[in-house]
Amino acid sequence: MTKLTDTVQKPYRYFGGEYNVPDMDKPCDVRFCMCVADSYEVGMSNLGVRILYYLFNSIDKVVCERCYAPFEDYAAYLQSQGKSLCSLETQRPLREFDFVGFSMQYEMCYSNVFYMLELAGIPVTCEQRGEDYPFIVGGGPCTVNPEPMYKYFDFFFVGEGETPWKEIIEDYKIQKIEYGVKKSEFLQYVDEHYDCIYVPSLHPASYLSDKAVAVPDRRVWRNIESDMNQTFTPKTQLVPSMEIVHDRAVAELFRGCANGCRFCQAGFIYRPVRERTPDNAFELCKALLESTGYDELSLNSLSTSDYSGLEDLLQRLYPYAEKNHIQLNLPSLRLDSFKGRMAQSNRKSSLTFAPEAGTQRLRNVINKNITEDNIFRTLTEAFQEGYSSVKLYFMLGLPTETMQDVEGIYSLACRIKSLYKKTRTSAKPLRLYVSTSTFIPKPFTPFQWCAFTEKETLEAKQKYLADNCKKAGIEFSYNDYNSSLLEAVLARGGRSIADALYLAYKDGARFDAWDEYFDFEHYRNAFEQCGIDIRQIVGAKETNETLPWDFVDIGVTKQYFQKEYANALNEITTPSCNKRCNGCGLAKYGYCKDTHGNAKY
Repeated sequence: MTKLTDTVQKPYRYFGGEYNVPDMDKPCDVRFCMCVADSYEVGMSNLGVRILYYLFNSIDKVVCERCYAPFEDYAAYLQSQGKSLCSLETQRPLREFDFVGFSMQYEMCYSNVFYMLELAGIPVTCEQRGEDYPFIVGGGPCTVNPEPMYKYFDFFFVGEGETPWKEIIEDYKIQKIEYGVKKSEFLQYVDEHYDCIYVPSLHPASYLSDKAVAVPDRRVWRNIESDMNQTFTPKTQLVPSMEIVHDRAVAELFRGCANGCRFCQAGFIYRPVRERTPDNAFELCKALLESTGYDELSLNSLSTSDYSGLEDLLQRLYPYAEKNHIQLNLPSLRLDSFKGRMAQSNRKSSLTFAPEAGTQRLRNVINKNITEDNIFRTLTEAFQEGYSSVKLYFMLGLPTETMQDVEGIYSLACRIKSLYKKTRTSAKPLRLYVSTSTFIPKPFTPFQWCAFTEKETLEAKQKYLADNCKKAGIEFSYNDYNSSLLEAVLARGGRSIADALYLAYKDGARFDAWDEYFDFEHYRNAFEQCGIDIRQIVGAKETNETLPWDFVDIGVTKQYFQKEYANALNEITTPSCNKRCNGCGLAKYGYCKDTHGNAKY
């Protein structure tokens, strides 16, 4: 008999047993398996999954378990033993759960959804599953455009899930026990009773070739949790059995972002800003550290240094951290709100900033409201604090970008090197990293109508930067073109690409977010076989044409995106929501606050 330890690397990925696992033996009427279509190391680092995992397990007679995408060695082991994919906590087959929910954090995980369903012995399409299989549910940021995966999910949840999910589970528990509800009946029920639920099988759409003609008649509203101090927040987290991507305690300070960068989907689909009080945040940080034993804490949000209570919180955290030998991490720092003391720590690690563009003109286009004065003042403070390693993130292929903007990236990096020589307090030489990603025009951004860049144009820009950075001793990295192209197709596509995605999986696509596994040929073949013109999908759109995601309402109006797109083309910036209300449409919910804490209506 084949031994697991002889054939599978890191088998502890697949068997749970972590510290702080909730009670799996309590009386149970509803079983939910929370899945991440990526590896254990990646999935265990996901904060949203962590919150819902503890939320579900806090409900009476509900047990929630987990499952992550296995690598090929463990998949082969399962098949050799005649076993199907199971949960980590109790090794229960996925097909025996009531719900199997996938966290759709990024488009490049889609092929792994098929992979996990087939390993679990669950039919991939909704119409094949019937009453004998669990509900297959999708949540997470990718559900703002669920159409590329419409035929594979029974329903999608759009938005933040703490309040509605508890109600949905309670509804199902009652209907299952008291009425023996059928799947089709429950799907009809949630479609009628929850604005944030989308059941694709109940709402047809129409396409002409690859272009949406008519989107579903269902208006889906993104759910927004209004009060971070009252929203369910676990005061602990799982301590993994092995090192994971973010192997530390993580505290969420606030949700949303007020800055309005025009390329940033997260900045719009997580609006408005909702903050914890410093007291609430401090107690959360303490509880997480004391319940896990971690000696490292990350203060997380989309733009952590914009948290209005940050200095107050840090004044309390620094003495606590020093006393208990805790390393504090502040990711997502903005160059216009960073202060040297924000990054104080007992270890001077690398600082990471994202100027995004190399010239002020292009930063105005994308509404990255920072100036060169912000950049150099901030780095002067950092170098005087003793930092000797800086990572800078930029994008290539942005709307209106010229070669002069690309040259500006290299020029900026060289001037930062000169600044370090003048201001450093460390004896160490400067380690300067320049990383460029490829701009992807995502749904629900002012740039959703823009075209994805051409390969030859992008590669010429990458070559310029690679050659010049090498000469200057600057470390440089960049994205593969084809992986970015596929991400753009998956983000902007509609129902017309659904069959091609499954064909690509059958051709061998797996773990597409991992460079060592990604192979664009699987998709090229599938798109050709299905007659899909991907250039039409990633090409420029008219601002008045029907887009596949137009039936989803995130709260920000299409008219606002159109206005912001026009401002971008005219190089006009829009100030932060913290400085004034710019009329994006969210004020009607009553969640937006003015500078005095009063609701805007």
